[in-house]
Amino acid sequence: MEQLKLDILAIAAHPDDIELGCSGVMIKEAKKGKKIGIVDLTQGELGTRGTAETRKEEAEAASMSMKLDIRENLGLPDGFFENKPAHQLKVIQAIRKYRPDIVLTNAPHDRHPDHGRASKLVYDSCFLSGLTKIETTWNGEGQSAWRPKQVFYFIQSHYIDPEFIVDISGVIEEKKNAIRCFKSQFLASPDDPVQTFISTPKFFDGVIQRNAMWGSMIGVEYGEGFISSKKLGLRNLEGLII
Repeated sequence: MEQLKLDILAIAAHPDDIELGCSGVMIKEAKKGKKIGIVDLTQGELGTRGTAETRKEEAEAASMSMKLDIRENLGLPDGFFENKPAHQLKVIQAIRKYRPDIVLTNAPHDRHPDHGRASKLVYDSCFLSGLTKIETTWNGEGQSAWRPKQVFYFIQSHYIDPEFIVDISGVIEEKKNAIRCFKSQFLASPDDPVQTFISTPKFFDGVIQRNAMWGSMIGVEYGEGFISSKKLGLRNLEGLII
């Protein structure tokens, strides 16, 4: 059965990682007609606030806000997934199912240990997905090997100097709306007795302020920063912001 081919697939540890880190780029590319999707590795079930069920509902709301073509959850164990064959094969299956040209994923190192492990799991799985001798199936049919052309890492809590910055000025309000869909995680009332590192308005404001800082570095209002798994090349200079 023919599967939807995506231009960009974001794969990350938790529902909300992508909304925080790269939803601006995803929304911008969707407006240009690109096919975009998200694969969440876990349900975020170990989070202090919310439950797997509320996170699922919030992810669905964010998906509608971002106008995603697909979103699925692999159901790997939050906090305990590993870069091992059983979990790699699940990620490989998703990559071969959607055949993205570009994969976006977690930062290589970060405050939350799941982020760095997810980054390595996704990178390795992208490479392994291109090996024809690794066999996977979907709906009872064998899948063809597929290796994305690029793997880019979005930047999270730990600051990493970006290798390139994408202008998201025109979609910043839509990015904010996608983040706000995760009501259990962000912008908690000051009176709420259960507070976390990410639940305060200060955290939300910090995310947007960093986007503003990156934007200022390239002469625009807002930007999202990324690092690349390999050196980048330009076909010409017309795409540069000058």
